[in-house]
Amino acid sequence: MVPNTTNNNDQLSPDRHPQHDLFICDVADAILKDILPCMEHPFYSLSKKPETSIRRYEHNGNWLEVTPSVKGLATIYDKDILIYCISQIMGKLNRGEQVSRRVRINSREMLQFTNRGTSGRDYKALCEALDRLGGTRIATNIRLNEEEEEYSTFGLIDGATIRRKHGLDGRMLWCEVQIADWIFDVIRDKEVLTLHRDYFRLRRPIERRLYELGRKHCGRQAEWSCTLKLLHKKSGSKANLREFRRAVRYVVQHDHLPDYHIRFDGEVDKVTFINRGELVAPSTKQVWEGFLSGDDYDAARGSAGGWDIYQLESRWRAWLAEKDIIPKAPGPHFRKFCASWVENNGSAGGYRH
Repeated sequence: MVPNTTNNNDQLSPDRHPQHDLFICDVADAILKDILPCMEHPFYSLSKKPETSIRRYEHNGNWLEVTPSVKGLATIYDKDILIYCISQIMGKLNRGEQVSRRVRINSREMLQFTNRGTSGRDYKALCEALDRLGGTRIATNIRLNEEEEEYSTFGLIDGATIRRKHGLDGRMLWCEVQIADWIFDVIRDKEVLTLHRDYFRLRRPIERRLYELGRKHCGRQAEWSCTLKLLHKKSGSKANLREFRRAVRYVVQHDHLPDYHIRFDGEVDKVTFINRGELVAPSTKQVWEGFLSGDDYDAARGSAGGWDIYQLESRWRAWLAEKDIIPKAPGPHFRKFCASWVENNGSAGGYRH
């Protein structure tokens, strides 16, 4: 149900797994990323109250068990810390820079990036989130063949360190997070998906989880459907089916998920995710894999008319592949594309960055 973790404790060479290095986050123009296993499987609590009971899920002969600490199961809001780390690491990898699973975070920058406050209460909540992430354990079976399987157990992070100021306020300066081996390996294998920047603006846990499932299963397709019962199981919601149905109807009614509309057919309890059209199908031709600088993004935003700059970048790269173009000056080329897009489609409505 999750990537094979059999060799995660092996002594890997520094070149392949530079755990001895410290990776310091840089929030400039980070593109939100999440790993596929954490989008597919219900590792996180959707409740704002502490969950201390063990969860177990079974599907097609595979099973997954999530065990919280006495402080509770990691929540979908705690996951923001991992999304932040994953996004930063992927950004470095895509630029060909060295990365490590030890990540130093400027606490204030991370809180602002994830659309949170920066009061003392928010810093305290960050510490509590790290405790829950560190205490949550996952166990699963890995089917090797028809007769054998392996049992694996692992966590979400292997530890965290917090640096504070001396004095009465004890203001947090930074924290270091050591993400688990299996998550780091998944990142290096680029088993990730881009999230919309408005993900952090989703305040209801069920909205975040439904968006994750839509992004994972619908992706760039026109639409994806499943039964309400299966969606309930995939979501990890502790609500009963009747309450879950009501929550889905609420999301359908308000229709403010990024990237997807949701349609619900109450007659047959069927849920359909419909691509809003911002996530286009990838071209079959080779996509230009060069990089844009922070200045390039800033310049392009001035021409983007409020459209999400990263969605426009995806369209631009697909258009380059379709036209078999390798841009000599990527920054100005992208800026011109954004201006042409606005000219043809008008300024953005709805979701903006």
